[in-house]
Amino acid sequence: MPKPSPETHVVLPADSNQALGIGQYALDFMWSKPSDRGGDPDKAVLERTELFHADACLCGVSALALGTNAPNLLRAEALTYHAPVAGFGSFGVPGSAKRLGATVFGSGAPVMPEKAVVANSSAVREWDSNGTNFGYNPDLGHTAGEFGHNDFYPVAIAAAQQMGMDGRFALKGMVLLDEIRGRLAEVFSLKTYKIDHVVHGAIASAATYGAMLKATPEQIESAIGMVVAHSIPFRAIRAGKQLSDSKGCSAAISTEAAVLAVRRSMAGFLGPRDIFRNPEAIFRIFEGPGQMFQKVGASKANTSKDYASPFELVLGRKGDDFAVMGMHFKLGLYEHQSAGALQGLINLITASPRLIESGGKHIRKMVVTAYEPAFGIIGDPAKRDPKTRQSADHSMLFLVCTKLRKAIEAGHIGHGGAAGPDGTNVWKQLMLTPFDFTDEAIHHPLTRSLMDKMTFEHGGEEYDRRYPDGIPTSIRIEDDAGKVHDSGLVMYPAGHARNKGADLKGILEHKFEVLSKLTVSGRLDGDKRAARELVERFSNVGRKSADEVWSMNDFALPLHGRFE
Repeated sequence: MPKPSPETHVVLPADSNQALGIGQYALDFMWSKPSDRGGDPDKAVLERTELFHADACLCGVSALALGTNAPNLLRAEALTYHAPVAGFGSFGVPGSAKRLGATVFGSGAPVMPEKAVVANSSAVREWDSNGTNFGYNPDLGHTAGEFGHNDFYPVAIAAAQQMGMDGRFALKGMVLLDEIRGRLAEVFSLKTYKIDHVVHGAIASAATYGAMLKATPEQIESAIGMVVAHSIPFRAIRAGKQLSDSKGCSAAISTEAAVLAVRRSMAGFLGPRDIFRNPEAIFRIFEGPGQMFQKVGASKANTSKDYASPFELVLGRKGDDFAVMGMHFKLGLYEHQSAGALQGLINLITASPRLIESGGKHIRKMVVTAYEPAFGIIGDPAKRDPKTRQSADHSMLFLVCTKLRKAIEAGHIGHGGAAGPDGTNVWKQLMLTPFDFTDEAIHHPLTRSLMDKMTFEHGGEEYDRRYPDGIPTSIRIEDDAGKVHDSGLVMYPAGHARNKGADLKGILEHKFEVLSKLTVSGRLDGDKRAARELVERFSNVGRKSADEVWSMNDFALPLHGRFE
């Protein structure tokens, strides 16, 4: 990858006001001509973002249609916050916005934008099946490895709806949002300090929403300051005995705060300025000049009084070097750090079909080996005996053994060439769906018996040093004849940005069909025609008119019972 240049990138040095710089960059990206600092992502960047957007929306509407708790609660709440016909009421004038309100999935009624965003973002995240960024840019030495998910596209849709703009404008906002949060993830690891990764997304949401509504750079700076000073969630959300609604809604709630911060800033409220260099904000508390705290086992804290943030920030402006190009797709419902193990399992059962014969009785024991943070996040003691859906989709043992159970029950999967490159056809056949996380599925006797045969080990430095370049994982299965079937080290499973083998579009088409059928019919064998229409509603967003963007969420959304 060529080094950043003023033609293709914006560089915000550590000794500059980066919050103000982000504000100016975001405004230029959205509104300036490409010849004058405006955003000009390549076609490949836009097409990839469109796929992520369709994926996110279909994850969201299916979660609502199957009656999941938090998204439906927040959607119902949003629908009580009717937007005024014009103006901000007590909040002042929203720049050149044509409407105050935005819409939630399954409704054409305008509601307050922060409420539309929290409702839609929570729905997108509920299944934990949307895209993931790993915070890795070795060409610049930016390898903090913070991960995060594209829960934030509703921000760009809401802003486009308010401004009366078309899908290309909305799509550009999505690229911008992913760029800011993705590049922050490359230079600062929040999880290292037990802070939830959604902070990066909230900062990006404030910048993007503000820029799309034509806030000033100073107003965006102020909003970013409010987000960092007032709305820092801890990773307690993702830890503990069993996970809750808070896990899926953390990004949504943080983004709600970001939108509110922009609205308040545009109305005249002043937040902390120059927040990345603030000596008592989260960045300099943990790293950089004036560092107050240090990690266990780390070197002595840097107590220098130099006035700088802990990092230089490099942001794409033109070409194909954008963060979204390094984001990964999830090919079903699973925590992204299990993808290497799932790929390894597919490789093994494809090569050795005897493993899934006779109800899995030929399997004596299984060992999964992976890296930190996979071992810590989806292998902690609470995840070895999941009792809630949220804990089950964060359990390495449960995810691998559920995929294996489905293969055993299928009795036959594609082998050899029939499996397709990197098991493409097997990924489709065994795709994990919401029905694999019902209470019955969580306690399925076969799944639990397979889990009893499995151990999960930390691979140590050999594995750790290969993350976040890839998802270094291996799986070994010993059969009843004493033969050990070894996947070898899996680095780039299907869905990973660096995987070139699997038919990604083919797998995604299947995933979209599954999610859309669940939405319109509540069944995996639902109405194909209605399902296709729903997929089309959220696809190719860059080609949609302003009216189509406004009406994107205006469709009948059925409710098929309650999914606990």
